[in-house]
Amino acid sequence: MINLLKVRDAIALNGRSDARSLSHQFSAPLPMVEAMLKQLVIMGKLEEVDTSSCLSGGCKQCPETQKCDTKAYQLAVKK
Repeated sequence: MINLLKVRDAIALNGRSDARSLSHQFSAPLPMVEAMLKQLVIMGKLEEVDTSSCLSGGCKQCPETQKCDTKAYQLAVKK
């Protein structure tokens, strides 16, 4: 069963990740993973990352004239 700690740990191991890849990794419904990511952001454990370029650098799903709308997340930086 997926939980907030597993999601946070997966992002910590990967450096950054998005909801779709986490959903695939944990075989969990995408809306559930998105809700967990939002909750972790609210709790201050994660932060959204600027996705002006794709995570892999070779996005085939987005038109070249538009920016990718995928939200990526990473561990929150403590100030």
